[in-house]
Amino acid sequence: MATFQERANFIWSIADLLRGDFKQSEYGRVILPFTVLRRLDCLLEPRKPEVLKAYQSLQGQNSDVVDKILNAKSGFKFFHNHSNFISLNDLLGEPDKIAENLQYYLNSFSHSVKEIFENFRFAEQIQRLDKANLLFKVTKEFAGIDFAGVGNLEMGYIFEHLIFKFAESSNETAGEHFTPREVIKLMVHLLFAEDNEIFKEGIIKSLYDPACGTGGMLSEADEYFREHNPDKSAVLRLYGQELNPESYAICKADMMIKGQDPENIKLGNSFTEDGLENERFDYMLSNPPFGVDWKKVEKEIKAEHEKKGFGGRFGAGLPSISDGSLMFLQHMISKMLQVETGTRLAIVFNGSPLFTGSAGSGVSNIRKWIIENDLLEGIVALPDQLFYNTGISTYIWVLTNRKKPKRKGKIQLVSAGDLFQKMKRSLGNKRNEISPVQIEEITKIYCDFKAGERCKIFDNEDFGYTRITVERPLLDEKGKPVLKKGKPQADGSLRDFENVPLKEDIEAYFQREVLPHVPDAWIEESKAQVGYEINFTRYFYQYKPLRSLEEIRADILKLEATNHNSLLKAIET
Repeated sequence: MATFQERANFIWSIADLLRGDFKQSEYGRVILPFTVLRRLDCLLEPRKPEVLKAYQSLQGQNSDVVDKILNAKSGFKFFHNHSNFISLNDLLGEPDKIAENLQYYLNSFSHSVKEIFENFRFAEQIQRLDKANLLFKVTKEFAGIDFAGVGNLEMGYIFEHLIFKFAESSNETAGEHFTPREVIKLMVHLLFAEDNEIFKEGIIKSLYDPACGTGGMLSEADEYFREHNPDKSAVLRLYGQELNPESYAICKADMMIKGQDPENIKLGNSFTEDGLENERFDYMLSNPPFGVDWKKVEKEIKAEHEKKGFGGRFGAGLPSISDGSLMFLQHMISKMLQVETGTRLAIVFNGSPLFTGSAGSGVSNIRKWIIENDLLEGIVALPDQLFYNTGISTYIWVLTNRKKPKRKGKIQLVSAGDLFQKMKRSLGNKRNEISPVQIEEITKIYCDFKAGERCKIFDNEDFGYTRITVERPLLDEKGKPVLKKGKPQADGSLRDFENVPLKEDIEAYFQREVLPHVPDAWIEESKAQVGYEINFTRYFYQYKPLRSLEEIRADILKLEATNHNSLLKAIET
């Protein structure tokens, strides 16, 4: 049986037909929609005769009514095809009419499928292929692929593998399209592992990803839900939004095939075109782009921040224009359920949102708002070199507005940076991966909630501090303080700042840490600001003593002796 990689590599090989007539960066525009088409083709073929028979009896009826009836006949809730062609193979009988017949075949799909191919701009590619005399050849190659026995999860892997190959060949960023599957699996485990809600009979839950890409996170969550829920009547409804039209089209097709409502997947920028504005969700997952600026939507976001405040999504603050990661998190928090069950979410960040920005800055204010509202449950530090487009270290944040009693007022940090295995073959910047055993180990550490070498548990206040402004007097020519209304004036050039932990008394800290060094200093109380930061490395730092001089000297002498002996042997020969 072929693996998903072997299937994907075969599909990739079809792109060789395009060489010369298409640029490498354009291969995906042909191969990806054809892959989706053949997938749908194989699924619909067994019951196509029943669909055609029903279609003949429905002539003249309302198109929406026809769609619903034929979808039911096809065996799939949200799509069908009512063309006279049973499958792509039937199109090969008329080579001279391949373009005309293929377009007719596409137009015979239900509305939800036609919208998918519109976002691929597939009609344009059909015309280009036909003009280059390649359409029949490409159609024939795809007609020979059998996807009938391929599961939905495996099909998702195939799409992701293809996207990576196309991005790699055209020097594009594959990491913008999807997240490594083992990272998603870990996120899903952390999201669901402590949650007994999903095991209730007939339970209906919802899950959302505001940057869903091709739907990898949605698919993995759905797979976990099905595997771990003994009640087959339980349902996890999937929702998502994606900015890239091709990724959106793949995601929507994948959700549709799974039996999910394709209308729950929206196209557009989640910040400015929230397609699910009035929806709230039980669970959320996301891997927003690392370090991507939000300059294009700056006007709209600042307007919402200033006009709506906490009545909108960005009331807590705005991060720097160069990194919009924390805006995705605020957007997700705005979609938390406020009922008793509440919401759990997991999101991947790089290190920047942990500590950048001083007290009073937008980033610090966002952290302050999240922590003081007791939303941050835990953070897991991941190994580096896990992602395709960056080698930097990353972190999974877990947030909820329904913490368990033992977690209230607490934040858990888990250090899993060394829990990985080397890949046999690197994929871009991805050289490491987390094994299934390691996923279980990290999940257990998180769920046990016990302080240890890899796990630290803190009070929320442990990450907060008051930034105080320390002033010193402006002196005149005689070295005496300049007074105004009887008060000494501050010398701006001598101004300094101190971060006082929230659990410490400010005056006691000032007396101990500042006055012994600058006795004439004072605190400008009106400028004090509270900030929050999470210096992850500090909490897991392990001191390694320096080697002794004797050890170093012994190593040098040993090395010199080795080099001397090698030189003598060389001379002798």
